[in-house]
Formats: sequence, C-alpha cells, structure tokens
Amino acid sequence: MTHCFPRDQRDHTMTPLELRRAVRSGQFRVPTAGYCGAFAQANLVILPKAHADDFLRFCQRNPKACPLLAVGEPGQWNLPALGCDLDVRRDVPAYYVYRDGALAAEAETLAELWRDDMVAFAIGCSFSFEQMLMQAGIALRHVEQGRNVAMYRTNIANQAAGPFAGNMVVSMRPMKARDAIRAVQITSRFPAIHGAPVHLGDPAEIGIVDVGRPDFGDAVDILPGELPVFWACGVTPQEAIRGAGLALVLTHKPGYMLVTDITNASLAAF
Repeated sequence: MTHCFPRDQRDHTMTPLELRRAVRSGQFRVPTAGYCGAFAQANLVILPKAHADDFLRFCQRNPKACPLLAVGEPGQWNLPALGCDLDVRRDVPAYYVYRDGALAAEAETLAELWRDDMVAFAIGCSFSFEQMLMQAGIALRHVEQGRNVAMYRTNIANQAAGPFAGNMVVSMRPMKARDAIRAVQITSRFPAIHGAPVHLGDPAEIGIVDVGRPDFGDAVDILPGELPVFWACGVTPQEAIRGAGLALVLTHKPGYMLVTDITNASLAAF
C-alpha cells in the first residue's frame, strides 16, 4: 500500500513528497537532518541480487544498527511501502558508489548505474527520532549549528553474515545528563529507528580516539557539563561493504537520507 499524507501532517515547510521532488529536480542537495521531522528517514543500500540474501541476514543479526524499513524486489526502484512517487535512484540528495569495497565516487543520481538485478534495502535512521527529542525540549547541537550529525567508527563488532562483518558506526549527540536520561526513555520506544543509545560518556570505551574528529559528518561542540550520547547508526553497513569488497554497491552519502512518507509515530513499539 502506498502512503500519501496530507499537508497538515507535516511539521516543516515541505512534505516528504515535496522534498523528494525537490531532490529529484536538483533543488535540494543538503543533509536532511531537521527536515520533515514527523516522517521517517532511511539509510539506503543497493546491491546485486547475488549478495542480497547475505546482506538481509546481516541486517537481521545486527538490528540496532540495521533496522529494516523495506526491502525491494530485484530491479524495483520505487519501494511503494515507503511512499508515493518515490524513486530510490533519484530521491536521495547525495549517493556513494562503492567499487571493490572502496568508495569510488559520489553521485547525484543512480539512474545510469541502475541494473535489473539490484536490490534496495531501506534502513531506519536516527534522524527520525530527532523531532521527538526536540519536542521534549532536548536541544540537538548539529541542528542548531546547521551541520551534519557526527558519526564515528567504533570497536563494537557486528555479527557477520556471508562477506559482511566489520564494526558498528555510531552517531553522537551531546546532552546534559538529565536530557540523556530522557533521550533513552524516548528512543527506547523506537527500535525501528535504532532504539536506545548504545553508549553514553567516555568515547574511548567504544574505540573513538578523538571525538572532535568524526569519521563521517561534521564535528559539533560539546559544552561543559554535557555527555556525548551515541546511537547505532545506519552507516554501519557501509563499513561492512568496505570489507566485503563487492564489485558494485550503491548507498546514500552519510547524512543525506531518503525521506519517506512513514510517520515516526507509527514506528513506536509501545
């Protein structure tokens, strides 16, 4: 079933459909944090059918980092369960192209790279719960500073499936202790968008040497009295893709997400 929500259900100046059309026309090429806040955003992984079963098992074994929102059939680019008039080849503001496990290029569209054997995986994104945190009065530094969220490689090992393994990637948001406690309570209700944080406090405990130098996204200020709070991140599959060394894999660029018509509220587990 497709989902087309009326304009009065948005909490931003654009509906998800309007934003996707702006992306498709080349008018929107920035990180999607803070846009269409009531609607779920998705990480994207597109790979050949020959590796799709292994990648599906990888997601099932690592649900914190890879909560699946939708999986397409081979050659299916519209994923109607995610929204009306949705095209995974054109509706993400920036894409990564991996060849033989290495990041080979960035792209604004995948139309010329698409093949009939490609299978698209949409994975839940932590941007989706940010609106709920802000509604609870929890400030988000990267949104305030107009930056991409900070993301880091960790020493937390994923459970392997076929050629896919590697370590978890996390996103970080600095918060005061009372806000961190509230954030745990809020996000625990949403396992489909990464759920509760995986770590609070000392970044070194999860293998992050310098929190001021993220591996993906932008550095943000951590003020006195704040804790860094880390959530599992949907960039994790991109680390697994590097290790797998497949001939061709297509993904979103970290922070540049696919905005869906699924309401975040509908993803609550309780």
